[in-house]
Amino acid sequence: MNDYAGQHEVVSENMTSQITAELTRFVQELKQERKSHFHDGRKAQQNIETFWKQLEASKRRFERDCKEADRAQQYFEKMDADINVTKADVEKARQQAQTRHQMAEDSKGEYSSILQKFNHEQREHYHTHIPNIFQKIQEMEERRIVRIGECMKTYAEVDRQVIPIIGKCLDGITKAAESIDHKNDSQLVIEAFKSGFEPPGDIDFEDFTQPMKRTVSESSLSNSRWDGKSEPKPGSKSKGKLWPFIKKNKLSLKLGGGPEDFSNLPPEQRRKKLQQKVDELNKDIQKEMDQRDALTKMKDVYIKNPQMGDAASVDHKLAELGQNMEKLRLEAQKFEGWLAEVEGRLPVRTEQTRRQSGMYDTQNTSAVNNCAQDRESPDGSYTEEQSQESEMKVPVTEFDDEFDDEEPLPTIGTCKALYTFEGQNEGTISVTEGEMLYVIEEDKGDGWTRIRRNEDEEGYVPTSYVEVYLDKNAKGAMTYI
Repeated sequence: MNDYAGQHEVVSENMTSQITAELTRFVQELKQERKSHFHDGRKAQQNIETFWKQLEASKRRFERDCKEADRAQQYFEKMDADINVTKADVEKARQQAQTRHQMAEDSKGEYSSILQKFNHEQREHYHTHIPNIFQKIQEMEERRIVRIGECMKTYAEVDRQVIPIIGKCLDGITKAAESIDHKNDSQLVIEAFKSGFEPPGDIDFEDFTQPMKRTVSESSLSNSRWDGKSEPKPGSKSKGKLWPFIKKNKLSLKLGGGPEDFSNLPPEQRRKKLQQKVDELNKDIQKEMDQRDALTKMKDVYIKNPQMGDAASVDHKLAELGQNMEKLRLEAQKFEGWLAEVEGRLPVRTEQTRRQSGMYDTQNTSAVNNCAQDRESPDGSYTEEQSQESEMKVPVTEFDDEFDDEEPLPTIGTCKALYTFEGQNEGTISVTEGEMLYVIEEDKGDGWTRIRRNEDEEGYVPTSYVEVYLDKNAKGAMTYI
């Protein structure tokens, strides 16, 4: 799967370098070129509009001058026909009419010139300038289309190069999937998590007809103690029975803390942890020894060649390494002692038995009695207590047919869900906003509250998601809505 993902990363990197980078640069160039073409188009449009305005202005001027010339001519003719007008006034009107006619002729010539120029510019605009601009834009778009096609071909080539490798990866995935051995995987899990506890032995017969001290077999399933103040109720269910199937305390599991000698773990798990710790300490000791040897050689070189350095400068570091090695050796001896204690209490196992079945040899009877004292309490922690003569142990006299047939925890209050919570992890429960539920275990500092919806649904929710109303008078009576 990693190789398969790696080939997709190769495709991504090649596309980035060969396609994305080139296209980004090409797009920037196209933007600049397109901007230039549109600028030329706007410039040509403004130019033709300028010539049109000049044409309109000359046309209006020519029209105005023609009308003025007509009015001047009519005024002259009127003055010339009037016998009461002096000769001077008639001459003045005639000169004014001639001037207006001349201005009209000049406006006519200017209008004609500007009109010819506008027609020429208009033909150039619509038949030369604008077609050239559109042609350039078309060529630009065609280059873009061609580049897109080339990039698609490049992508196909990049993908085609890794197809054989991807095929091998898929073949490897198929082969790996077909090689899965569920039986072997189960054995690996058993080997990794087996506790090392031995099944309890037979319970000794207690003869109450004889005046003798009554004892309980060390190998009984329960190690519950009682001080004689209260007798267990007949027919009551024992909370210590079938400890492997009792729910562990959520807080202890989440914190993951414990004593230094891992005495809170089952024997086999404790042995593995101690062995791991011893191996780590031995590696640290070997590392310190390698550093000491290197410094010792350096010191010898300094002694033989004083010009290379001061030999006394290494002594402090050598002394510090010696102290560290001594501390690590003492630590290793401490854990080796605990390891020897655990291995001495576990049944004797051969290497073949460890590899194949992972089951313990039950010939060591003394280990049975010792392991019988290592029991997991209902809250998920393991205790290792020495038997005392002054304490009497109550044997378990009742077993249930099913592992989960336990008395439900009593309710200690109710709670209201403030928010919706999707309980996807094991041991959690989903709630919806506004839902009312029962509280069966308060928050013990880990941020989780144990609640119950009905007889079959219970689990943990974040304490911040619910509003808890504790019932101080709750005695275990449970009713459901």
